[in-house]
Amino acid sequence: MFKQLIALTSMGVQTLPQRAGSSSVIVIGIAGVVAVLVSVLAMATGFRHTMADSGRPDRVIVLRGGSDAELNSNLTRSDIDTIANAPGLGKDADGKALLSPEIITVVNLPKIDTGDDSNVTMRGVGLQLQKVRPEVKIVAGRMFHPAVRELIAGVGAAKQFRGLTPGSVLHLRNVDWTVTGLFTTNGDVHESELLADVDTVASSLERNGYSSAVGLLTGAGEFATFKDALTTDPQLKVDVEREPEYYAAQAKQLTQIITVVGNTVALIMAIGAMFGALNSMYAAVDARTLEIATLRAIGFGALPVLLSVMIEALALSLLGGLLGAALAWWFFNGHTVATLGGAFAQIVFQVTVTTSLMATGLYWACAIGVLGGLFPAVRSARLPVAEALRAT
Repeated sequence: MFKQLIALTSMGVQTLPQRAGSSSVIVIGIAGVVAVLVSVLAMATGFRHTMADSGRPDRVIVLRGGSDAELNSNLTRSDIDTIANAPGLGKDADGKALLSPEIITVVNLPKIDTGDDSNVTMRGVGLQLQKVRPEVKIVAGRMFHPAVRELIAGVGAAKQFRGLTPGSVLHLRNVDWTVTGLFTTNGDVHESELLADVDTVASSLERNGYSSAVGLLTGAGEFATFKDALTTDPQLKVDVEREPEYYAAQAKQLTQIITVVGNTVALIMAIGAMFGALNSMYAAVDARTLEIATLRAIGFGALPVLLSVMIEALALSLLGGLLGAALAWWFFNGHTVATLGGAFAQIVFQVTVTTSLMATGLYWACAIGVLGGLFPAVRSARLPVAEALRAT
């Protein structure tokens, strides 16, 4: 049986050039399915990685109790004073708490590619910013000065929006702000933001409170102590989360939406590709009717015939899958895109095509090949020898 299978498979491969047109339908169709699937899922992966990388386990974010995001949270100045004295919170060399009270607002800036206004997060940060977030590095210009309407822009935001070069002046919420520098934060979500002095932002917004407080603990193991001290304080009503967990929760909903859309589009395309594979494999079986009938007449079994057709379908599908995965990686991996985040502002991230996503695309390709080749394979195996010889 194995000798017959090898012989039949070899004959099928040798005749592929004669059926280049029908074979290319399978390859191109499945390549399209895999390319779309992998590229869309790569968007979800890149967005999730950007959000998940926004934080460290020894850094916490404190919100008003019941708030699911910074944008709808509010903390008073007395809340900040209480949080600053909580056990487990780190101190600097001068004994000051490693805490950054922050304000979140959304401003509009024109996009570089279209010129249309889009939302950007502007974050007011405390004086301890660079001690609480040491990953903030100025790569052009300088840091903003407190009590002055100056800001620094993330490199991700600068790639997407106009007017974010050092020295530029932005008119935001009826107030002029000077861009003094550009910063990086190791590719996390904050590279899509504008940072300025928290009290200056509060003054321009006519607000007396804060959106959140971000603190650096003395160690990751102090989280429970810090959280218990705040959540059991009768004068406070706050929620405390580790920073990575907070941003992972913010990314969850949009990641699910992108994944569902990607799978749905790919499924619709897969159905079309499967029917294309069916037609192509039926045509291949019809073209080889005399050959198959002759082989059956001289003793070749039905099972080797069936398996040879299935192997051909799988080989073409796998070729299409490899082509689609390669196209997705070549054109989209590392490509910078922007989408709306949890605060309804643009978040810039990189599309990330991973080996696991490429493997998922190949699984889909093989599944399409199996379904597309099964019925033609069964038909070829059940082909009546006498009728096939008479028909030809």
